[in-house]
Amino acid sequence: MGSEFIIMPLMIAAVFGIFYLHYSTRNKERLALIEKGAEASIFVKGKTHTAPIWKILILNLALLLMGIGIGIFIASILHYNLGVDDDVAFPGTIFLMSGVGLFVGFNMTKNLDKE
Repeated sequence: MGSEFIIMPLMIAAVFGIFYLHYSTRNKERLALIEKGAEASIFVKGKTHTAPIWKILILNLALLLMGIGIGIFIASILHYNLGVDDDVAFPGTIFLMSGVGLFVGFNMTKNLDKE
């Protein structure tokens, strides 16, 4: 019964340790590169031509919700017109169309990064 008082601090300490090692190692590597004469611009090279994160989140969320809506619509057509069992039609088409929406969002995000 007292084990949760031991496990939670250990989990928090493990996460803190991972972040501490990551940032301290990154700092040491950067200092070593600066001592050898490397320019500071190499540390921000990958962050120059990316789309803002809010555009990516809104795009993917909108396409996910549209996929869920289309999935419910198609499932109702399958259930009422074609006689497919509703326990199969609704989850199947909702997950399928949600996946299609996220895939389209992924491809559109790649196009945003190119612009």
